[in-house]
Order: sequence, then C-alpha cells, then structure tokens
Amino acid sequence: MTERMVGETSRRRRRPTKQGQVLTHRLIVETALRMLREHGAAGLSARRLGLALGADASAVYRYFRGMDDLVLAIADELYGHAMAGWAATGDWQADLRDLGLRIHHAYLAHPQAALLTASRVTGRPNEVAGDETILGILRGAGFPDDDAVRIYHAFIDQSLAFAILDAATLALPKAAREADEEVWRDTYARLPATTHPNIAATAPLLVARMNDSAYPTALDMLLSSASSQLGG
Repeated sequence: MTERMVGETSRRRRRPTKQGQVLTHRLIVETALRMLREHGAAGLSARRLGLALGADASAVYRYFRGMDDLVLAIADELYGHAMAGWAATGDWQADLRDLGLRIHHAYLAHPQAALLTASRVTGRPNEVAGDETILGILRGAGFPDDDAVRIYHAFIDQSLAFAILDAATLALPKAAREADEEVWRDTYARLPATTHPNIAATAPLLVARMNDSAYPTALDMLLSSASSQLGG
C-alpha cells in the first residue's frame, strides 16, 4: 500500500500546547535542537520532546515518521542555517571558501546536533540546494564534470568531517576540554630537544595552533589544489 502523506495543515495540532503554541514542523525541530544542546543525543526522545513542547509524545509522530525522520530534519535545518543569506560573488574560490566556513560554523553552533547528524545524507531541500550550488560553482568555474564531482566530494566530506571532529571537542565536559588543551602546554612544550628535537623546535607554534580548528587551513589547501588543476 502506498503511504499517504498528510499535509502540515491537515496534521497540525488544532489546540495550542500547554505553552500556548500551535505545533509546527519548525517548532519541533527548533525544540529538538535546544534539547540536544542542553542534554545531548541521549536526552532526545519523543517523550521528552513532548514534555518540552507541552504536548503528548504522540503529537511528534503527526509531523515525523519516527525519531530518525526528525534527525534528518535537524540535519537539513543545520544545512539551511549555513546557506541562509549566502550570495555568490562570482569568484569561485571565495564562494566555496565562504560556503565551507558557513557549513562548519553552522554545525559547531550546535555541536551535539552535529555529532548526531553530520554523517547523514538527507536528500532534503536545504541539502539538495546546497549541493546544487556547490556543483554549479565548480562547473561554472570551468571544471569538467568528473573533476567537479571529485572536488565537490572532497569539499563536502572535508567540511563535515571537521565539523564532527571539532563538535566532538566542543561537546566534551568543560573540565575534560580544558585538560586536553593544557596537554600541549604542560606536556609537549616541556619535552627536551635531546629526545624530541622536532617537537621542541616547534613547541611554541604547537601551543599557539593546536587547540584551534585546522579546518580553514585544510579548506585553503583543498581550494589551492583545485585551482592548480584548473590552471593546468
């Protein structure tokens, strides 16, 4: 039997919730994002989401087929945050750099959600629009289709991989994160040149850089490599 999709107007809660709000797809996604930020993935369930919304847990399932469907909606929402207000300049490298940083920033603004969603492929409107934009930039720059897809693949996987890596750091308890950061100063910076000459020689630079994300540097290296291929 073909599943019948019910429009939002038809499935919308008729009465306001206990908080005086009428449930919508966006309200549920935004509330789920807040719950992830405050409690992590373990704290997100239909029951807890219903409590936060002031509605019965079953109300969530009038908008989503299940919790995984909600996770995919959250992933697409983050992608939408990245694309909001973006406009092309016509400089393909600048445009891709801006998009990459936007994607990275959008996920890091919600680190717990990033850990839950950055590895997912949603096929939903914001993701599809972003992929169309990135491929359009590359093809418009003159890359053959094979190269455009190859570079797009590296570009999007790099941005999401760094989002997961950096989000994992941000999601750590504060004490654990600070302890990790101190290792570069308290351990690496104290290693003697007699046993670790390369670390000792670069210790001040390691202390200065290693607690920051390497994503902007990696992104610039990717774009530089792509540019050299186009020039060749």
